Amino acid sequence: MYYLLIAIFLIIHTSLASPPFILPQDATVTSPLRLYKSQESTKSSSTTTRTTNSSENSQDGDNIESSIQQPPSQQQQHQASPTSMKPNLITSQNPGTPPSLVSTPIRVCYQGEPGAYSEKSLRELLGPNVIAVPRPDFESCYRAVASRECDYACLPVENSLGGSIHDNYDLQLKYDLTIVAEHECRVRHCLHAIHGVKKGDIKYCMSHPQALAQCDNYLRGLRIKPIPVYDTAGAVKLLKDSAKAKKDPNYKPDRALPEMCSVENTAAIASDLAGVTYNLNCLDRGIEDDDTNFTRFLLLGRASVSQYLNKNVPAKTSIVFTLPNTPGALYKALACFSLREIDFSKIESRPTSASLLNYLKFKNRQRGDGVSQADLPRFRYCFYLDFLASELDENAQNALHHLKEQAEFCRILGSYPQKSRLVGPVYDAVQYAKHWNIENGSQLTQMKLPSDEGVMKINIGIMGYGAYGKFLGRKFAEKHSVRCIDVLDKSKEAEDTGAEFYPMFEMESFLKDIDVLVIAVPMIDFESAVSSLPKDLLADKLVVEVCPLGTVPKHILLEQLPESADIISSHIMFGPSTSGGRTSNSWDGQPVVYEKVRVRNERMANAYLNIFERERCQMMIMTAEQQDAHMADAEFVTHLTGRLLGCGNMLPPTPVASREYAALCDVTDMTSTDTFDLFYGMYKYNPRAKDHISMVRENLAKVERQLAAKEAFLAAKAEMHSSDRQRLVAECRQLLHEVAKKSSWNALNVAGEGKMGEQSADTALEKDKGNR
Repeated sequence: MYYLLIAIFLIIHTSLASPPFILPQDATVTSPLRLYKSQESTKSSSTTTRTTNSSENSQDGDNIESSIQQPPSQQQQHQASPTSMKPNLITSQNPGTPPSLVSTPIRVCYQGEPGAYSEKSLRELLGPNVIAVPRPDFESCYRAVASRECDYACLPVENSLGGSIHDNYDLQLKYDLTIVAEHECRVRHCLHAIHGVKKGDIKYCMSHPQALAQCDNYLRGLRIKPIPVYDTAGAVKLLKDSAKAKKDPNYKPDRALPEMCSVENTAAIASDLAGVTYNLNCLDRGIEDDDTNFTRFLLLGRASVSQYLNKNVPAKTSIVFTLPNTPGALYKALACFSLREIDFSKIESRPTSASLLNYLKFKNRQRGDGVSQADLPRFRYCFYLDFLASELDENAQNALHHLKEQAEFCRILGSYPQKSRLVGPVYDAVQYAKHWNIENGSQLTQMKLPSDEGVMKINIGIMGYGAYGKFLGRKFAEKHSVRCIDVLDKSKEAEDTGAEFYPMFEMESFLKDIDVLVIAVPMIDFESAVSSLPKDLLADKLVVEVCPLGTVPKHILLEQLPESADIISSHIMFGPSTSGGRTSNSWDGQPVVYEKVRVRNERMANAYLNIFERERCQMMIMTAEQQDAHMADAEFVTHLTGRLLGCGNMLPPTPVASREYAALCDVTDMTSTDTFDLFYGMYKYNPRAKDHISMVRENLAKVERQLAAKEAFLAAKAEMHSSDRQRLVAECRQLLHEVAKKSSWNALNVAGEGKMGEQSADTALEKDKGNR
């Protein structure tokens, strides 16, 4: 027993003393996130959370020049392409560095020119050894991270003086990214000029309008006229390019200096990093009028870090939710947190986006609220809330569950550490970057991404060139190479749409050089079509199914295709006869639902999906099972209605038609161009299709019964009304007869009474005469 314990101790000691991971010299260098995940898979379930403050991995804003190497004066040398950046591997042969810290620096994109405050913020947060990727706008930053061209995006959300940046709030709803860190950057403006220019020579100053307004008193004191331009760092770049063009007549800058401005009499207001980036002279620092100018930045990534937050890490959670239009709704929502003593750091309301508004309308219809579109308020708002707790805390989870019971929509945007702390894979990536050997400053910035090279031309093969395949092929052929294959001779249709036709016996030639295979056959032929494909030729290709129901085709592809083949399940919810389809050839606003079932080549998958994004389609990510659950019944009922109305010329053309009649005509036109095989596929693979047909039959019988009952009621009512009128006429006649009879009797009585009066008068007269 004693020797056994000694042996166990030696084994444990040896395992702890050995390096955890050593990358061979000839190994492929992966991104820090992939390396982190590979190491995490070998660790035990109990993970020790490591945190760091920005002070550990960043420099102060005033001394940022010392933390970043001086770039070359040539702007072209400042650029670095992805292929030219060869990493300097750190292995066990390099003394003084842990052998496990082997990786490439992370790529973090931001909006603006190099040297912008966004770049300064990300370098303060993540350190100097990260590759900063400037992007032209905010949405391109979101797109770069979602497409895995960048690891993170550092974007501003609010300024202590200027308020919130609403574009980034709206984009957080559009893209499925999560907040992993935050950083408050002190905005300290500097006055930059060309070397040799003195402050007294300056007459004009260029910068962003907001920066000029924040330095208004300083510029007035020096009698300098402000010149607004598109960006702070862009103003420095414009000044540098103009100076270079003055020395080299062959150099053509992207923009020219404004009128009356020259490199000798013009300065620029920007960050200190911008002056270092473009090698300009900083004439003055801290020239802003208000020294409380801070901008809050968010670091956005693809994976959450909430599981790395523990009790020792102050956490913050950002959520967005919508509420019903009822009295006290907001008060009740906030009470979910206040009753549990959860503090807020921010709350703000924003008008809902179009996609979110459509989702809310869908939820109302799904619940059967009976609220018509006319009854909905014209202005709907969503609320952005930051509370000081992790989403995994027990109180926070109870509050969120309570809120979701009241809210129509609720989404967690991210749970992350407060005040520039880093945890989890972000922390590890920064630690790897500290040990990265940067040969020169040009490797710190990557000016272009692969997607910036224009539209990536891909070779698309379409299997099944019926009406729908031809509809897709015509649009694909505008910017890509298209070939098609079909059991029938479609050479004429292929020539009309700019595609190349292959017969079925040339399947191998058809699949040889394509990048994407779109299977556009009817659903009833889908399994046999996939079975006929040579599986060895589908390796490393993207296979896309476009059936109206996605669950069955998705599982067929997963079962029959090789592991190396990528799969996308999509439902393009428009066709050759829909509005904007065949007539105007525009796909603007049309819905496309898709799922990346199995994708390894993200660039190829994004190149295919970008065809629809560039046509401004409404892209929605949804699993095939969710697609069928939400849309299978609606699609089948729509096609069933169109086929019922399309038989027997039930909807003849009219010179004047109502909106309802025009909508029915559109449904009929849409379904009339689709083959019956397509409709039969919707019937066969939808388990509720027979129930819908029975319901239609029952509803039709019910309507017939209602019509018959109404008709019988009206007939009975008419009959009753006729008999009542006859009886009324008879009663009127009898009443008139009685009235006439009574009138004649009264007349006779009056006449008799008159005669009797005369006789009485004569008798009285005679009697009076006798008495006399």
